[in-house]
Amino acid sequence: MTSFRPGLCSVTFRKLAPRTIVRLATECGIEGIEWAGDVHVPPGQLDFARHVRRLTEDAGLSVISYGSYIAPPSDDETAFATVLETAQALGAPNIRIWPGSRNRDSVTYSQQEREHAASLIRRMARLADSASVTIGLEYHPNSLTDDLASAQKLMAEIDDPNVFLYWQPRPGLPLEEALDELRAIGAETSHLHVFAWDGEKSRYPLSDQRTYWSRILTEAPETRWPGDRFAMLEFVRDDSPEQFRLDAAVFRQLLEEVKDRPAGAARPL
Repeated sequence: MTSFRPGLCSVTFRKLAPRTIVRLATECGIEGIEWAGDVHVPPGQLDFARHVRRLTEDAGLSVISYGSYIAPPSDDETAFATVLETAQALGAPNIRIWPGSRNRDSVTYSQQEREHAASLIRRMARLADSASVTIGLEYHPNSLTDDLASAQKLMAEIDDPNVFLYWQPRPGLPLEEALDELRAIGAETSHLHVFAWDGEKSRYPLSDQRTYWSRILTEAPETRWPGDRFAMLEFVRDDSPEQFRLDAAVFRQLLEEVKDRPAGAARPL
């Protein structure tokens, strides 16, 4: 078992300004934020990235990661260099990238296309490592990590110690299948994304999936990731700040409950 700190993906609140997100996170006992590159901290806006860093750190929060939407092979090292510079201005120790072209299933790639994407990710990882920044691959449908086998194969193809996997269950994935997947891939993981969705991507209060996430947080295996691990709330019902407040309270209680619980132990009824 491993322990997690409570985090938030800023993309959860696309319509809110960074200052408002920082205030909300602080009120709810969140300890860090992954800042989204498509809305809150656009690539190349270095002064604004420094501003968001100050907002975050002055509130006593960590910048967990820069949530970029770099998607090799659609994006190359030139695009990544701008993202890396922005991440450094933001004070982000990690950059999240999308492995493969957006909205493309892994089964549609030829081996040559996979190798090209892996080579690009490896080169990006070397650039990031020179700046003491790690790379986290989104673990997501319609990507090269859209199932366990493809994710494992991609990590072997990249073969770089500076590349890690995020993890999240595919919406609607049954608990035991999710646990099997996490056990198989867990040593490569850094952070988790946490949400309460079903297979139709309908959103629910986190309390509705309390047992699901209690098991996952309890049974998440140890990893080669060298730093603090965050479980980050991502997306809430109706994009509602009030729902986030409720979910964050449940979330923090879950993290406290599992902190010292032996792996596999059941939550008291």
